[in-house]
Amino acid sequence: MNQYTGNLFIVSAPSGAGKSSLLQALRKLYPELKVAISHTTRTPRPNEINGIHYYFVDKFMFMQMVGNGEFLEHAQVFNNLYGTSETEVRQILSKRNDLILEIDWQGANQVRRKFPNAQSIFILPPSLTALYERLSKRAQDSQSVIAQRMKQAQQELAHYPEYDYLIVNDNFEIALNDLASIIIAQQLKIEKQSIKLTNMLQDLLATTI
Repeated sequence: MNQYTGNLFIVSAPSGAGKSSLLQALRKLYPELKVAISHTTRTPRPNEINGIHYYFVDKFMFMQMVGNGEFLEHAQVFNNLYGTSETEVRQILSKRNDLILEIDWQGANQVRRKFPNAQSIFILPPSLTALYERLSKRAQDSQSVIAQRMKQAQQELAHYPEYDYLIVNDNFEIALNDLASIIIAQQLKIEKQSIKLTNMLQDLLATTI
């Protein structure tokens, strides 16, 4: 008998493309959506809370988790390590909750190997100039770090063909609507709905008028 589980979505984008802002707005529209909390070795930014934005751990603990096979995916980004707990992901999906993984292309490749039905979404900036302006306005990084992020962004952008969907974040509201449309469409697919609505469909087909 088929078991109905939640949908798994992968969302990737270069730093500064607006991925986090879009997902935050999406969850306000659809609070039932879950976002897995990643582990990271980087230092918390101002206003970031452990256990809410990330699980902040040291490198020794992170590598212990890698050795124990606890991560669904993990990668190094800008000299920091990031990873997603496989147990947490499977628990969320088993409760029929839809889950979004906010990860880079390296992590996306790892997740696809274990969840081939995951739907992947890549968010593009409208231009490199716009991306540079967004990174500069954040006032979180030095010019040398911004230059490094710009170089990394072009390397990440080259992986867009590996994804199922492309969204351009030029107009925020349009990009948000595009993202929401993908989520809703996946929820309404026949293989999901036919299991979720089993009893209703049986009644509709069995009732004599």
